[in-house]
Amino acid sequence: MTEKKTCLIIDDSDVIREIAARIVTDLGLKAAQAESAAAGVEFCVDNATDAVLLDWDLPSMGALDFLRSAAELPEEKKPLIILCATENDPQQFTLAKAAGAAYHVLKPFDRAAIETVLGEAGVIEKVANDRGVSVGAKK
Repeated sequence: MTEKKTCLIIDDSDVIREIAARIVTDLGLKAAQAESAAAGVEFCVDNATDAVLLDWDLPSMGALDFLRSAAELPEEKKPLIILCATENDPQQFTLAKAAGAAYHVLKPFDRAAIETVLGEAGVIEKVANDRGVSVGAKK
C-alpha cells in the first residue's frame, strides 16, 4: 500500500484551515496545517509535502516570502504550490507564479475548486471540470 500524499494548508484563519483540511482529507490526501508561512517552511523542511495551499494574505512572513524559501528547498522537498487568494488580481497571480506558485484558486473555495486544481496539478486523479470552476495554471 502506498503512503498518502500530503497537502499542507497555510492560512492564518483556523476556519479556513479546518475547511481545507476536511476537503483534502475527503479527497484521499493527508492534511497538515500551518498558521504562518514560517511554520509552513519549517514543515516542508522536516516533512515530505506533495502540495501546499498557500494563503496570499499572511501576517509577518507573507506568501512571497514562503515562495522564495520553498524555492531554496532541495528538489526532492519542493512541493507543488497553489496560491489561495480572495481577489482576482492578475498582478498577484503573476508575482506568485514568477516566485514558484504553479496554480491559484479563489477564496472562498469549495470542494469542487480544490478537487479541480489538485486534479489539474496531478496530485489526485483528475476529474472532469464540468462544474464551471475557474482554476489558474502556470503556463
